[in-house]
Amino acid sequence: MGSNTKILIFKAKELIYTIIFVVLGILLLLLLLFMFLPDKPDSKGLPEVTETAAYIPGVYSSTVQLGESTLDVQVTVDSDRISDVSIVNLNESITTMYPLLTPALEEINSQLPDIKTVDELTCSADSQYTSVILTQAIKNALEAAVPEE
Repeated sequence: MGSNTKILIFKAKELIYTIIFVVLGILLLLLLLFMFLPDKPDSKGLPEVTETAAYIPGVYSSTVQLGESTLDVQVTVDSDRISDVSIVNLNESITTMYPLLTPALEEINSQLPDIKTVDELTCSADSQYTSVILTQAIKNALEAAVPEE
């Protein structure tokens, strides 16, 4: 009987190199496909919506009642973010009665470059209630700064 048994000898080094090159080739093809294929259009075929301005640029104010004193909180906004918050008629008697007012305002102003909306403001435990009052005043002032849709 004649048997046709063939013995194939593979060198492990060549087999490993071949597998590595095949995997690299597949990865290269996938990379080229993802880079050069056009993006998928919307399912409705509508163009992408550009983001509109979050605020109407300007200076807006709100009044805060602290005891018998009133404060005007001024909020300066750009088209996309709040740039500054200040208190207009702050005198010594108010700062004496409410010593955490100035540090809370400074804390809010330090966070402004990093946030987009007032809801992202965080307040420390030391001036929590003062920060809540100032945050509400900022929200009241920004009601006039939001463009109507």
